[in-house]
Amino acid sequence: MTWPNLDANHLIVSSSQMKGIEEKLFSYGMPVEALMEKVGLEMKKWFIENPRLLENGVVVLVGPGHNGGDGLVLARELHLLGVEVFLWCPFVNKKSLTVRQLSYCYSIGIKELQSPPDPAGNFLWIDALFGLGQNRPLPQEIGFLLQSRERVKPGKLISLDVPAGICSDTGKSFDAGVATALFTLTVGLIKSGLIQDIALRYVGTLVRVDIGIPEIAFELLPASVPLRIYSKDIDSFLLPRTLPNATKYLRGRVAVIAGSDQFKGASLLALQGVIASGVGSVQAVLPKDIVKSIFAQVPEVVFYNYSNDSNEQSIFIHNCLKEINLDRIDSLLIGPGLGGADEQWSDFSPMLEDFIGLLVLDADALNRLALSQEGWKWLPRRKGPTWITPHLNEFRRLFPDIAISSPLEAAVLAARISGAGILLKGANSVIATPNGLAWQLVDTSPYVARTGLGDVLAGFTAGFGALGVCSEGKLDFDLFAFAVLLHSHAAKNCNEGTNASSISRFLGKLVKTIQMQNVQADTL
Repeated sequence: MTWPNLDANHLIVSSSQMKGIEEKLFSYGMPVEALMEKVGLEMKKWFIENPRLLENGVVVLVGPGHNGGDGLVLARELHLLGVEVFLWCPFVNKKSLTVRQLSYCYSIGIKELQSPPDPAGNFLWIDALFGLGQNRPLPQEIGFLLQSRERVKPGKLISLDVPAGICSDTGKSFDAGVATALFTLTVGLIKSGLIQDIALRYVGTLVRVDIGIPEIAFELLPASVPLRIYSKDIDSFLLPRTLPNATKYLRGRVAVIAGSDQFKGASLLALQGVIASGVGSVQAVLPKDIVKSIFAQVPEVVFYNYSNDSNEQSIFIHNCLKEINLDRIDSLLIGPGLGGADEQWSDFSPMLEDFIGLLVLDADALNRLALSQEGWKWLPRRKGPTWITPHLNEFRRLFPDIAISSPLEAAVLAARISGAGILLKGANSVIATPNGLAWQLVDTSPYVARTGLGDVLAGFTAGFGALGVCSEGKLDFDLFAFAVLLHSHAAKNCNEGTNASSISRFLGKLVKTIQMQNVQADTL
């Protein structure tokens, strides 16, 4: 079963895929005019639900294509509601349907501005300049006008479908300027560029305008079409089932190699993330000084002191692995706060290759792998599943030949060639699988971009993975995506604060709530 559902609320599409769906609707017999009317009327409904935006009237910036036509239908409907509406049409040439919509607007008394609107004016600007498939800069005077609007009247512009000056596939903004929207009302399905980190400042709050696409039209999309996930999807996920008489060793066993003298807190935060997952057994190999300072804060953990015969400050993964019986571990996390070390990846890689449980590589483990002779090409040699959790710079170091212009596409490619599940961390993180499936978080909070959250996340995913390994005997990648979603949800909704320790505690409570809900569902 696919999680979440393959429906209009979750599908992420390219501009060509969205155009293909529209063409399919037209081939079924839907007139182009009917679709334009439907789009404009649905947008009208949204504005009626947000009347304060209309209090000072609107200026609709009309483009030459069907995006401009959508804006004209909306302008007509708002005018008929009694809203003061003006049009600004900077392009002489227009598509025929847009021309007809414009003519009707004139006939019912909507006035056109003969010069560009005042950027300092109180009217709400509705950007209907360009929609899908923008691939070149705006005319210089329009780009300058939009930049001036944001500078003197921020938050007073709404874009229809795609902000002018944004590539709807990558989210890249073009050099001549771009519209900065308070809201973007995108039509039909979510376009991939609108949820990429690079575009978020211009898109504002993204609203999907439902145009009633029949499911049969989705057949045009590939089986691996990416899905967006957000808090509402938590309720639709079923956690791996655990036997009612399971001991702690049958509820997931996790080992952690993390922390160093330079990054003492990383090991504690990673362990707090593991514990929050609800896993049954946790052990860690840490430097002796760190164990002394944190053991009272996480008494659930079985600690093994890291032994270093050379008395160097560096943490050697090879020595840490000697302390762990990998045959009795479901999930192994390596990396948070390790720092660098003068050891070769090949010194210990055979042990990791033969480990059949889940290996989670984070932070400095990824940096050390990137510096190794094989780099990412070592990953396919693993006998067990591997999840890696790079942020953008770590990703670049590990996969230097993969272009990062589209994080979604980059993560999918990296997962396919490496055989690893990849979490590419960002504001809207991407989770990608070796078979081409991908999820992207949306509706995240910028207030939780704080030190330590990545350590908690690494531990939490390792713990969730262990639960999957021991409960089902297999490990589906949707469990990885769900763990990332829970972490994001907890970070956004934690009422104790946005620091990593508070969020880890909230995560533990959230997991317990979900576990209880799953148990109750099983008894019905």
